[in-house]
Amino acid sequence: MNDKSKVQNACVIVLGDIGRSPRMQYHVKSLSENDFSVDFIGYVQSPPLEEIRASPNVRIHELNPFPELELPNILKYIFKTIWQALGLLITLISIRKPKFILCQNPPAIPAIIVAYLYCLFARSKLIIDWHNYTYSILELEAPDSLIVRVAKKVESFFGARAADGFCVTKAMKDDLYTRWNVRATVLYDRPPQQFQSISIQDKHNLFLRLGESVSAFRTAQDAAGEDIVECTAFTTKHRNGEIKLRDSRPGLLVSSTSWTPDEDFSILLSALDQYEREALAMPAHYPNLVCIITGKGPLKEKYRKIVDSKSWKMVKLEMPWLENEDYPKLLASSDLGVCLHYSSSGLDLPMKVVDMFGCGLPVCAIHFDCINELVKHGENGFVFQHHQELSEQIGRWFYDFPSNIALANMKQDIQKHLKQFQTLRWTENWRNVALPVFKK
Repeated sequence: MNDKSKVQNACVIVLGDIGRSPRMQYHVKSLSENDFSVDFIGYVQSPPLEEIRASPNVRIHELNPFPELELPNILKYIFKTIWQALGLLITLISIRKPKFILCQNPPAIPAIIVAYLYCLFARSKLIIDWHNYTYSILELEAPDSLIVRVAKKVESFFGARAADGFCVTKAMKDDLYTRWNVRATVLYDRPPQQFQSISIQDKHNLFLRLGESVSAFRTAQDAAGEDIVECTAFTTKHRNGEIKLRDSRPGLLVSSTSWTPDEDFSILLSALDQYEREALAMPAHYPNLVCIITGKGPLKEKYRKIVDSKSWKMVKLEMPWLENEDYPKLLASSDLGVCLHYSSSGLDLPMKVVDMFGCGLPVCAIHFDCINELVKHGENGFVFQHHQELSEQIGRWFYDFPSNIALANMKQDIQKHLKQFQTLRWTENWRNVALPVFKK
């Protein structure tokens, strides 16, 4: 039997931006590397991973976005749903018959409905990857509305009829079974290989490159001494080629977001307000703080205006958009991460924390019901309830930065746990957990 006869067709659906759907991209990459020919359907508003674009086993089918129309919200939602359903159905009819369709949820409407009906007639298997619940996200803006009730019915009805499923936490697996009698396999997010620790040379090069567009990475004044040939806010390069971290460097705090209602960035801003007050009161003990928040989304401009109104002296906050290859390097170059994703259902875990851990970066994460499946307070990071706790954690971490001897043992223990986390990557975990489900 030749290799071509072993290849099986698969279809992966994302009713969203493919480039901002990392878990589904990792599925596609892994399927293509394991004897599957993949039709990848979704919107292409951001570029997908280079490995996917270059793979001969992957064909990307771009859906046409719904045109912007001046309509009442309910009519816009109805027409958009019909538009998406027809576009998805036409695309499915045009591809080769797949052995299975892997469909991301959310959104359930109309993706799961169309995928199920297609599988029914094409005699393919529907596999749902449960990232969260559609109805719980809709509840954030329209509690007890008709659309929330419809979404819950759709998820329960079609979820129970899917051939198989994955979910992101044990808590979600238990909830799916007790709530809707849906059986799902827990497939934890794990960092791919590009999210890893990097050398000081790579950090220096990143700071130089980002400094061309982001002032926080540039040094405020020339570094003293003729021996220094390149200087950033965080590093210096000497004539002999040696690169060093600056003793007087700022602390580097990082977060990423889609700027959606399930992440309240006023918590971080309030924590930074408090850090500013403490740093001004004790400048000998607290460094300047550079806070970088990456990502795109609907609430970004709202928060940008709030940040612009601040008159911080010890804190500088920037909101750059980073290229795919620079984001992992920024995480690996930072001192502390912050995650404000609290989960509309309380049952999913933030992938950004997985990425940070993959880079060896400890994280302060906001508390919700199952966050302890990922963040162990005091072991690999910290969990906070409100801005006061977050401010205390940031202040403690950066007190007498970068050489607080009293915190050295704690930081070493955290790094030990992060190194253990880094030993299991997406590829190995996917092969052990997901591949048997796809093969059966």
